Amino acid sequence: MFSFLKKKKIIPHIKLTGIIGNVGKFRQGIDFSGQEEIILKAFSVKKAPCIAITVNSPGGSPVQSHLIYNFIRLQAKKNKKKVIVFAEDVAASGGYLIACAGDEIYANSSSIIGSIGVIYSSFGFTELIKKIGVERRIHTAGKNKSTLDPFLEEKKDDIERLKTIQLDIHKDFINVVERSRGTKLKKSEVELFSGEFWSGSKAKELGLIDEVGDSHQILKEKFGEDVVIKKFEKNRSWLSKKLSSSNNHVDQLSNILEEKSVWQKYGL
Repeated sequence: MFSFLKKKKIIPHIKLTGIIGNVGKFRQGIDFSGQEEIILKAFSVKKAPCIAITVNSPGGSPVQSHLIYNFIRLQAKKNKKKVIVFAEDVAASGGYLIACAGDEIYANSSSIIGSIGVIYSSFGFTELIKKIGVERRIHTAGKNKSTLDPFLEEKKDDIERLKTIQLDIHKDFINVVERSRGTKLKKSEVELFSGEFWSGSKAKELGLIDEVGDSHQILKEKFGEDVVIKKFEKNRSWLSKKLSSSNNHVDQLSNILEEKSVWQKYGL
């Protein structure tokens, strides 16, 4: 009786899709400045029983990943809200770091999960410029200012400095995962922090996620069939779309290829 008077439960659902950080002019990536307002709006839904977040990202900037992760955890604590994260195609590297903001993590059995590591990649052009008769001239104030210049021979000291930085960033990443997943992690089975990635099914066995399932299925199971899932997602403005369509086509192609190469690492 009077069931028609009962208000339906509303669950804010934040969608984070793309490379994390700057992906070029007028192309949309995931960064803190672009997501801050959306996260705040989602957490402002007072009677929401939880906040749902979908992550579909192969990673990117470690700084932006940490900023978003920390902000979600801060809002969860401040508003006393449970956070449930759902991985779609991929939650790898920085994408998985953000996923660790969830009190629970779900994924499809075929999702790509993990890649808990740090990578730096570039090209060396020293042989090329020799062949075409180009001389590299560089003058610095500060002996390490030209570290890892692609037009100079690699130096052992430069590589060692880079490795030190990578180890520091990797340690921060591991700390986030261990703090988030705790005793759920099955560290004895494999080296979880080697940069390797797994299917959603294997990730469940390893404790990187809690269960296999999608957002609509899990949220309806937890909160009832009549639950209302309200989407919170960053949309591209008309101006951004217009400018990107008329921008330098060489720049556009370069940005697209670079972004595509990151996704393709995971077969996407």
